[in-house]
Amino acid sequence: MGDLFIDVVREAFTPTTAAFALAAVGLNFHFGLTGLLNMGQAGFMLLGMYGFAITIREGGPIWLGVIVALVLAMVFGLLLGWPTLKLRGDYLAIVTIAAAEMVRYLGRSQNFNALTGASTGIRGNEFKEPFEQLSPFPDRMVDVGPFALHGARSTSWWLVVVAWALVAILVVIFWRLSRSPWGRVLKGIREDEDAVRSLGKNVYSYKMQALVIGGAVGALAGVVWSLGASVQPDSMGRPTTFWVWTLLLLGGAATIFGPVLGSIIFWCSLVLVKGLAAMWIPDSVLSQQQLEPFSLVLVGVTLMCLVIFRPQGVLGDKRELAFND
Repeated sequence: MGDLFIDVVREAFTPTTAAFALAAVGLNFHFGLTGLLNMGQAGFMLLGMYGFAITIREGGPIWLGVIVALVLAMVFGLLLGWPTLKLRGDYLAIVTIAAAEMVRYLGRSQNFNALTGASTGIRGNEFKEPFEQLSPFPDRMVDVGPFALHGARSTSWWLVVVAWALVAILVVIFWRLSRSPWGRVLKGIREDEDAVRSLGKNVYSYKMQALVIGGAVGALAGVVWSLGASVQPDSMGRPTTFWVWTLLLLGGAATIFGPVLGSIIFWCSLVLVKGLAAMWIPDSVLSQQQLEPFSLVLVGVTLMCLVIFRPQGVLGDKRELAFND
């Protein structure tokens, strides 16, 4: 039981948890502030992964890889938003999820095998080394209390520090922007865009800005994910977007710390349920391969109950959002 507790606590600060927290912060710009039903956040994440990994693989420095990732996401946001931001509700959701799937299928196409690696993707050893060389930690396993991680390679203390530093910075940026005049206009658009338009505000322009900024944050999430794993297009499919939405709604949309808390609760709950199921359910009932889907089902049922009985999420205020009226 003690080992399970350690595994749950470890999951709270892994790079995967941080990456999804970043993606949820980006989605908070889209949905929490502006009310945009963007169902294609995984597309922004995948573009960030490709932009960063390909740049480093071709000999570019890390800073250039990050810039390329951000630029690709911003351009994608502009191209996606230009014809679609006049759509509302379900129509926007359909278009954005289709756009994300287009990015994924283009990435796994054999026509771009030399660039993206097609369905195989880009292996971590092709682009991680420059980041690992920047690590101030020793190139070996480092124990901090009951937790042991490598100092530099892959899912390391170095990546944990960088990932959560990015989360902290983006949370502060979201906090400042959400309380600025710009953020108040976005909240007005979320509540009643016709009223905001009647005040002379360019609603289309504000929506575009929110889409681009949130997409850029999603690209950073993709970079963090790729540094902890690899670049594989199918890892950024539809389930990824649904998970990001789950994290946001779990923690509370339009809240400052909701995306971070939602990511921590979701991934820790998954590890806890999977661990308890492995301890209490015999192999004759559920095999090891079936434990993870079973854990997702239980977590999903719990989230359904949360949405039914507390739709504003853990930290949310029910009076904050018009869609909860």
